[in-house]
Amino acid sequence: MTPQEFSLLIVSIIISTAGQFFLKIGANKLGRVNLGNAITHILGIITIPELLIGLTCYGFGAMFYILLLSRVNLSVAGPSVSIGYIFSVLLGYWILKEPIPLIRLVGLSFIVLGVILVVWRK
Repeated sequence: MTPQEFSLLIVSIIISTAGQFFLKIGANKLGRVNLGNAITHILGIITIPELLIGLTCYGFGAMFYILLLSRVNLSVAGPSVSIGYIFSVLLGYWILKEPIPLIRLVGLSFIVLGVILVVWRK
C-alpha cells in the first residue's frame, strides 16, 4: 500500500469511527427503541444533531473509502478498515468510560494481526 493509499485508508477509518461515536452519543439521547415508540424515534433522528453529524461522517468516510477502492483491491481494503474497531474501542474506553475486558483485547489483537497479514507484501 502506497503512502497515498494508506492516507486514504486512515482518513476513511477516522471519519467513520467519528461517525460511530456520534451515532452512539445520539442514540443515548434518543433512548431505547421499542415497538411502541419506533416511529417517533425514527422521526426523532432528524432532530438530534449528534445523529446527523454521525450520518454525515459516515457519508464522508464512505467517499474516502470509495477513493481507496479505486486504487486498492477489495481483498486488501475491506479487511484493512477493520482497524476502525480498535479506534472505536479506544473511544469507548477513554470518552464513554466503557470497560475493555481482557478477552476483547485478545480479539482486537487478532484483528491487528489479521490486517498486518492481509496488507503484508514480500
